[in-house]
Amino acid sequence: MANDAALRTSLVWLAVVMVVVGVWTLSFKKVIVTHALGVLGIAGVLLPDWDYFDRDYSRWFSPVSEQDMPALAQRSGFRHRISPLRFVGYTTVYGYALYKWWLFISERRTLERVHAGV
Repeated sequence: MANDAALRTSLVWLAVVMVVVGVWTLSFKKVIVTHALGVLGIAGVLLPDWDYFDRDYSRWFSPVSEQDMPALAQRSGFRHRISPLRFVGYTTVYGYALYKWWLFISERRTLERVHAGV
């Protein structure tokens, strides 16, 4: 249930960002790109099977066994801890994607200012 609330909240914030991008750039294409990247970003954080990936890294390539079930059942909630490897990976991927999105969104506004002589 906590994941459902997080998903709803994330989608509402994505809608707010889409409206801001639409008003600021007056570009439907940029709103659609913002929506697509936002949905992919939200899916990358909220949809993975965290119980499966919360095991030791060496066990990711094997199915969940009976001995893993009691340990996984004790955990509840979205995340209990953030491993350094996951943190570095998410920071790198999402940071680069956010940087490229910002360049795409701000590109036309900058060109309009240059042509207007501002």
